[in-house]
Amino acid sequence: MGKQEVKTRSGERVAVVAGLRTPFARQSTEFSQVPAVDLGKMVVSEMLARTDVDPALIEQVVFGQVVQMPEAPNIAREIVLGTGMDINTDAYSVTRACATSFQAAVNVTESIMAGTIDVGIAGGADSSSVLPIGVSKKLAANLLALSKTKTMGQKLKILKTLSVKDLMPVPPAVAEYSTGLSMGQTAEQMAKTHGITREAQDALAHRSHSLASQAWKEGKIKDEVMTAFPAPYKKYLAEDNNIRHDSTVEGYAKLRPAFDRKYGSVTAANATPLTDGGAAVMLMREGKAKELGLEVLGYIRGYAFSAIGVETDMLMGPTYATSQVLKNTGLELSDLTLIEMHEAFAAQVLANVKMFASDEFAQKNLGRDKAIGEIDMEKFNVLGSSIAYGHPFAATGARMMTQTLRELKRRGGGLALNTACAAGGLGAAMILEVE
Repeated sequence: MGKQEVKTRSGERVAVVAGLRTPFARQSTEFSQVPAVDLGKMVVSEMLARTDVDPALIEQVVFGQVVQMPEAPNIAREIVLGTGMDINTDAYSVTRACATSFQAAVNVTESIMAGTIDVGIAGGADSSSVLPIGVSKKLAANLLALSKTKTMGQKLKILKTLSVKDLMPVPPAVAEYSTGLSMGQTAEQMAKTHGITREAQDALAHRSHSLASQAWKEGKIKDEVMTAFPAPYKKYLAEDNNIRHDSTVEGYAKLRPAFDRKYGSVTAANATPLTDGGAAVMLMREGKAKELGLEVLGYIRGYAFSAIGVETDMLMGPTYATSQVLKNTGLELSDLTLIEMHEAFAAQVLANVKMFASDEFAQKNLGRDKAIGEIDMEKFNVLGSSIAYGHPFAATGARMMTQTLRELKRRGGGLALNTACAAGGLGAAMILEVE
């Protein structure tokens, strides 16, 4: 395969001209009554207002959510209809678990490369508070049967077959459909397999919160986060509410393991919490951005996705996807100014960091003669990551893109890697560039 070039047929690059997100809120807090579709509308409306881009110029919206809303299965189209864009704007939804908004951004990028559009919006939103609560299979079947009955006697006959257990609500599954394992159980397996200690996990979590707190205090995050006024409009949220501004390493040691009570090391404190929020980026053909006089945040230089088995090491996607994106772009790890790896769990991050530096792993699994390379921690998750900010599943990729581009610009430009694991053994990696 030749070197990947993220350009149009005429040689123009794909520019990121805007990026914005809502504050991220822990489950059942400030966004407790706000569904994902409204979080998506909220952030896209504000981004359009801030850029002063005519909504009629938006030719495509690709958006996603991981926890689906049955009443709004195409969140992208609902965003178009709810934000003043032209009703003829193309809009469709995608899902790639925790890498969803990376996929959305790539889809818009490829439309620009193909010449079918000049301007598009990509992103994602999720709510862990407003959830589709299901019913048992027996109750669902009986409700369907009830809708077809004509007499009260027929209805009573069906209802009598139901037990109290059948009437209990069924919350969304937190386990892999194919294995029954939760992400936390996989993180525990990775910690044990790769020798990731509890102390190392807690230290990484403390680092993430400390750096995120510092970034907020120094004003580095403020411009990429809108102030949200959620219904019923009696209060507002201007900052992420998960960050521990008083984080101490000692505090993490007090928590019990969450997934293996006796021998485990993964806790609620060294994992990302359930979170509500939305994030979006605006992408343009380079020439179109210049024509409109817009400041360019940066460019998408390359991308890759990976898929591996789900029985063990399911969250090792960043290592596989990063290996591929570096091959695609002809880059080395040492060429990068910044790296952000999504923190689903501290154990997962540290296992991937370890495998980045493993010659044996590279030769056995990546088709490489030697390791990807040892990560310079001075370049790594320099503003903190998902353990601190939170993780609305579909929004995290867009958050990472915007945050990384702005930090690259503050540092005078360069190349950066964003990479994430995702459920189902998936992984994503993207190279961003700022001149």
